[in-house]
Amino acid sequence: MQAEWIVGINPVEAALAEGAARVRELWLEHDAHNPRLLALAQQAQQLGIAVQTRPRAALERIAAGARHQGIAAHCVAAPVLDETALPELIAAAGHNTLLLVLDGVTDPHNLGACLRSAAAAGAQAVIVPRDRAAALSPVVRRAAAGGAEHVPLLQVTNLARSLRGMKEAGVWLVGLDGADDVVQTLYALDLRGPLALVLGAEGEGMRRLTREACDHLARIPMIGAMQSLNVSVATGIALFEALRQRGAGAKS
Repeated sequence: MQAEWIVGINPVEAALAEGAARVRELWLEHDAHNPRLLALAQQAQQLGIAVQTRPRAALERIAAGARHQGIAAHCVAAPVLDETALPELIAAAGHNTLLLVLDGVTDPHNLGACLRSAAAAGAQAVIVPRDRAAALSPVVRRAAAGGAEHVPLLQVTNLARSLRGMKEAGVWLVGLDGADDVVQTLYALDLRGPLALVLGAEGEGMRRLTREACDHLARIPMIGAMQSLNVSVATGIALFEALRQRGAGAKS
């Protein structure tokens, strides 16, 4: 079985809560005094997971550039899902289907931030192409702050074909695009019902086939000097506009 390292307080906390059976060992930095670290170590021990102390350099080595915050979990790697998982996810969610499609997002911090927003919005999956896109890594998991443990990332071989499959399953595709020919705003669309929000790569936007597959194209209106948004910011705006329209999370 393949193994992976999950680093950082929130990602490790989520791993222990959502997939403790996959966790084989916990590493704690020598002389750690952070109460959250000590609580996670105690939780791991109660679950029968070995806890080892390691020097900071050892944690930095396995963190591969991510902020480890003094903690890392050695886990059996979760299976990588692909397009074959989509029909079951859509059928299970039914009318409440909410998917996020990212066409060629290569920055791991952006992917992590999008996973975090998708998890917070209750999306069933984040879908990315297998090629020319960021994949799960310690940096992505750290940026997702535990979101990667709550929402699956699907890597699909042919994104255009997967989009067609979503449409055939009754999912409406709404693409966010800042091009001059897109005049409809996100807020003018009905985002209720089975929905996939589609966003393109940093700077380049959606590829032609992805754009053409969308049922609607919309822009996020901007009145300031800046006329573009980071993909993770745009993702958050779109997901939570869909959530607002669905009346989800309202408190009486």
